[in-house]
Amino acid sequence: MIATTDKDIQGLKEAGRVMADIRDEMIKETKPGVKTIELDEMAGKMFADSGAVSAPISTYGFPGNTCICLNEEVAHGIPGERFIQEGDLVNIDVSGAYNDYWVDTGMSFVVGEATSSQSRLLDVTRNVFAAGLSKFRAGAKLNNVGRAVHKTAREEGFKVIKNLTGHGVGHSLRDAPDHIFNYFNPWDRTLLENGMVIAFEPFVSTKAEHIYEKDDGWTLTTREKSLVAQIEHTIIVTKDEPIIVT
Repeated sequence: MIATTDKDIQGLKEAGRVMADIRDEMIKETKPGVKTIELDEMAGKMFADSGAVSAPISTYGFPGNTCICLNEEVAHGIPGERFIQEGDLVNIDVSGAYNDYWVDTGMSFVVGEATSSQSRLLDVTRNVFAAGLSKFRAGAKLNNVGRAVHKTAREEGFKVIKNLTGHGVGHSLRDAPDHIFNYFNPWDRTLLENGMVIAFEPFVSTKAEHIYEKDDGWTLTTREKSLVAQIEHTIIVTKDEPIIVT
């Protein structure tokens, strides 16, 4: 989506607030003893109360309003009967539509007190996200984002997941551009356009560079059992700093 009108920009901001509110409330309620299905049911009620639509359900028929990953899981985790425990590394991903504007957001965090390795991973993920975000400028090369993401992670002693990417969003859950790579792709000649709407989501890993799908047909994890963290926001590219709507 290219958002250049006030109507589109405000529509994306409103949709962003709805999804961010759901994300933040889920994070707030992620406490030892709660089941992941209970968090997802709470999200479902918030979707319904706000008049929003869950993207995982409406787009893919996913068995949950949101995606919730614990520990070794990286993405597309199915909400279920698992209990949250102290020290769990959790990722909550919320995406959907509000008034026909689609946005996508996610966040990794630790329940309770984090270990030193967990804290380090989360700190580096924030640095990696900031490095990539700084490269979103209208007229710039899209592959500079991946270069900054990969370079920052590598300098900090971490890796990135290469077969998970960001993507365009706005008119649907997945608009053009199809991929925002988390590494430098010299063959990607895409230029960032003013108003381009992007779901930017670098995944930072302690060991692995690739994920695979588990037998449930949804959940993505690593064979190395790496710790992996993610920050995802929907942004609007401008000639100056991008607008974060989530």
